[in-house]
Amino acid sequence: MPASFDRRKNVKMAIEGIAALLRGGDSDLSDITLDMSGIPPFNQRVYAFARTIPRGETRTYADVASALRASGAVTSVAQAIGRNPFMIIVPCHRVLEAGHYADKISPNGGAISKRRLLSIEGTKTTAGKTLFDVLLPVAPPRAHN
Repeated sequence: MPASFDRRKNVKMAIEGIAALLRGGDSDLSDITLDMSGIPPFNQRVYAFARTIPRGETRTYADVASALRASGAVTSVAQAIGRNPFMIIVPCHRVLEAGHYADKISPNGGAISKRRLLSIEGTKTTAGKTLFDVLLPVAPPRAHN
């Protein structure tokens, strides 16, 4: 980080930007400096690319892998996104599974977070089948008299 780096100003910008985004504002978080020490180089490339995805748009894991000229690394992209330590600042919610599903790979409630953040940004995703869709019928069975 540059010698003139002001950590407090950076943290304040991050807090204000995230709060604005969560309120539905058009917040630009691209000026926030991130400490990438300890982050594997491939993941750093994934996060840098994710930060370029405009609000309201999404990319698939395959799109990211292709953009990084690592088309065989779709699983590695998905793993990097799943390990993102800079959630919202690195908008991992804008990187989706093939078919633009936001709910299959995201662990630990991540699917709900992704869908909510994308909704705040005005982005539509494809709804995948959940366990409830599979186990519960669409309409209740009719009672037989």
